[in-house]
Amino acid sequence: MTRVYFLLGGNIGNREGLLAEAIEKMKIEVGAFIQTSSLYETEPWGFTHEQNFLNQVVVFDSELPAIDILDKTQAIEKELGRVRKKTQYCERTIDIDILFYGDSIIENERLSVPHPRIQERSFALYPLEELIPEFIHPILKKTIKQLKDKCADELEVNRFN
Repeated sequence: MTRVYFLLGGNIGNREGLLAEAIEKMKIEVGAFIQTSSLYETEPWGFTHEQNFLNQVVVFDSELPAIDILDKTQAIEKELGRVRKKTQYCERTIDIDILFYGDSIIENERLSVPHPRIQERSFALYPLEELIPEFIHPILKKTIKQLKDKCADELEVNRFN
């Protein structure tokens, strides 16, 4: 079993409902559900949009290889109405990113783990810090708390409800 940390986010439609639905589908497809962070509301990162994102870190234990998890989470995104556009940063119903796959380092044409921009994104670091402040990033060799404290991203991140 490998502990896998995901970041879920979305800013179109019933944001809370879509995150909850994604988690339910992941329970069937990915492995054993462990826990979630609080929900956080954040401004869009890398583009502007009138609707803010809801983000949440979700933790699972899985026996699946990381690439199989990627296939399953992309299928869930599609099922929940995600339309992939040519531009990387845009509005979406749901986004499911693999942040960490245990302490593995994976780099291929389809998948980079740890997620290559964790340290640049407050919206990922706040919920991660809530759950695993002392986890050491396998490449950067810093704790999540250290990464969050040094993050230059100034977009507002607020607990939701």
